[in-house]
Amino acid sequence: MVNRFVSVRQVGMTVALLLVAMLIVIPLFLILLSSVYENSSWNFLKPFEVMQSSGLAGIFLNSMLLGVLVVIGATVFAFPLAFIMSKTDVGKHSKLDIVFMIPFMTPPYIGSMGWILFMQPNGYFEQFFPMLKTISSSFFSLGGMVLIMSLHLFPFLYFMLKNTLLQIGSSKEEAAAVHGGSFFYRLRKIILPLLVSSYVMGALLIFVKTIAEFGTPATFGRRIGFHVLTSEIHKFISSWPIDFSSATALSSLLLSACMLIWYMQNVLNRKYSYAMVSGKGVKSKRYTLSIFARVVAWFYVIGLLIVSIGIPYFSILIASLSKLRGGGLHVNNFTTSHYEALFTIGSPGLEALWNSFLFSLITAIIAVMIGVFLALMIRKGKKSSEKWLDMCGMLPNMVPGIVMVVGLILFWNSPYMPLSIYNTPVMVIVTYVVLFLPYTVQYVKSSLGQIDDSLVQAGSIFSGNYIYIFRKIILPLIIPGILAGWAMTFTISIRELVASLLVLPPSVETSATFIFAQFEQGEVSIGMAMAVVSVGLTTLCLLLLQHMEQKRKGVA
Repeated sequence: MVNRFVSVRQVGMTVALLLVAMLIVIPLFLILLSSVYENSSWNFLKPFEVMQSSGLAGIFLNSMLLGVLVVIGATVFAFPLAFIMSKTDVGKHSKLDIVFMIPFMTPPYIGSMGWILFMQPNGYFEQFFPMLKTISSSFFSLGGMVLIMSLHLFPFLYFMLKNTLLQIGSSKEEAAAVHGGSFFYRLRKIILPLLVSSYVMGALLIFVKTIAEFGTPATFGRRIGFHVLTSEIHKFISSWPIDFSSATALSSLLLSACMLIWYMQNVLNRKYSYAMVSGKGVKSKRYTLSIFARVVAWFYVIGLLIVSIGIPYFSILIASLSKLRGGGLHVNNFTTSHYEALFTIGSPGLEALWNSFLFSLITAIIAVMIGVFLALMIRKGKKSSEKWLDMCGMLPNMVPGIVMVVGLILFWNSPYMPLSIYNTPVMVIVTYVVLFLPYTVQYVKSSLGQIDDSLVQAGSIFSGNYIYIFRKIILPLIIPGILAGWAMTFTISIRELVASLLVLPPSVETSATFIFAQFEQGEVSIGMAMAVVSVGLTTLCLLLLQHMEQKRKGVA
């Protein structure tokens, strides 16, 4: 029986490694290969030569500069909020954490469009504050772009810093206070050093997400003439004449930069990590604020909610209900006709929405099937093969989405590929599955990690074959993880932009490409109506996901 289990597992591991190699590793390898090998000759300096000859060095520097500035911007927003919510009595309102997840879960291109509508000439800002027109004109600059992206990404850093602050026991601060340490001394000598590991990890992740972001550079960046690597890669692939040579060269540089940052993060995390939780338990110190300090804290929290959620969502909703863009905020200028046009049978909008739903549904089902299989093979990740499978399965989460898409195009459009799925709906599904597979794998792995090995051993002792053990023991226990992975994959797939723009067949649209196209063509109202519907659908899915997570924890 044991030998049969070992044999089945060895076959499964071989299949899993081959599957991950075909879907993820080989496409990424082709990017690196294509960037240094052309016309039967090797040139390892080709990416730098392309960057120099095409004047793309400035584009690379733009991406790096944007990454640094967004990290600074996100820090400015996240650190005060993390301190307020973890170290003061304002933090007892824990429901605010759910609200602060909204900016991060909002598709970046939709948030960017909301800000453009709000701050553009004769936009909503000028209608509210006509005497401040100069502010709206100066907003369309690198500073405005940094603000938009910082407001999108700061929740990521906020939650990391808050969790670390909550783990800092009150005894450390009280000991310093007993010895005469002022608040700022305790902040400088105790709190900030203990935050280094979490901050460095969060800052590097935000840097990677910034240089990998396509939505905001494609909408806001193009408007102000600030081009970055992702927007240039998209231009080389989508605009005639198509230049895969330059696209792969830039993709290899972007891929190398991201992998280097991931390596730096691991090194720094090991160097600056401290054990803050012991067997004695931890009680975080909370400061009781004065009336003035409490007013300032609430002013900061509410102000941050307004600029990160209120402004973009207000702009999107009002634009979707406006008859005329220049009609102003008058009751007579409001209409639901754009929603009616969107849901008219046979309309391009309804067809795009249906395509998104269908692609996302199929993607979620396939991703769950593959994700469960990979998670079962990875198990605890103790063996080298399991570690390699785990790392390779996470690669789509570690590299920019547009780089992964370029690799998939190179692989599936290769002249040596016997089955060409490029320019077909199947290519869309394959791309979505690869991009979002890590979510399913992680959710299922989390559920598997809670299953004690003794349960499986007991099943094998009583002559249960592997299929029986999986069906009767493992599957019922990992269903919450499967459902969570399915919901997350469906939610992210339905709003995906960059992959849809690059691999959708001609004359096929999804909700994301429909919104992007309508906004670019000036049909803002119907595009924003689609944005409201898309955000509504994804919000419902996320609420369902949260409900399942709470129910699972309640049962546990």
